[in-house]
Amino acid sequence: MNEIKLYLIRHGKTYCNEKKLYCGKSDVDLTENGIKELKESLKRIKYPKCDFYFTSGAKRANQTLEIICPENKYIGLEKFFEYDFGDFELKSYEELKLLKEYIEWIDDKEERVKCPNGECKAEFRKRIIEGFKELIEYLTKENIKTALGVTHGGTIGMILEMLYDNKKKFYEWQPKNGEGYELTIKIKENGKFKIDKVI
Repeated sequence: MNEIKLYLIRHGKTYCNEKKLYCGKSDVDLTENGIKELKESLKRIKYPKCDFYFTSGAKRANQTLEIICPENKYIGLEKFFEYDFGDFELKSYEELKLLKEYIEWIDDKEERVKCPNGECKAEFRKRIIEGFKELIEYLTKENIKTALGVTHGGTIGMILEMLYDNKKKFYEWQPKNGEGYELTIKIKENGKFKIDKVI
């Protein structure tokens, strides 16, 4: 049975993180404070050297990877992009809380209600799981044993809720900006995989 070590890191802070705004498809930069925090984190976090690097393709993810793993080439995997909040993008809970469309989306247990001009939760889950399976297939095929990706809180949380431990909701799995998890993934003979351990 083969094994892959996969490191999933959340991008550094943007003004949306600092102001608690919904930010998914909006392609915002890191703030000066976000850049400073990442550079300071290099003193206490040892980001591993890996055989393969990727991001979601978002500017905030690319900028983070270029700070924490400089001089490493990487590719963008768009299926790892954050949730598309549509018309709720760049708005706060306070701005949205009385809107009928927002209440319907928040209360949706079937996961079929879309953010206006955005995704529904079921579409997000499907996209993320597809992207993750494609990544593991590629790493297995190319015999890559270690990989590091910089993506988003919602993306990481969804992967771990859906494929590792659904006793915790995806928002409980979300790491702090600039931090993340080490996943040990076991690859079976038939090509199927299992996330065996998360630290």
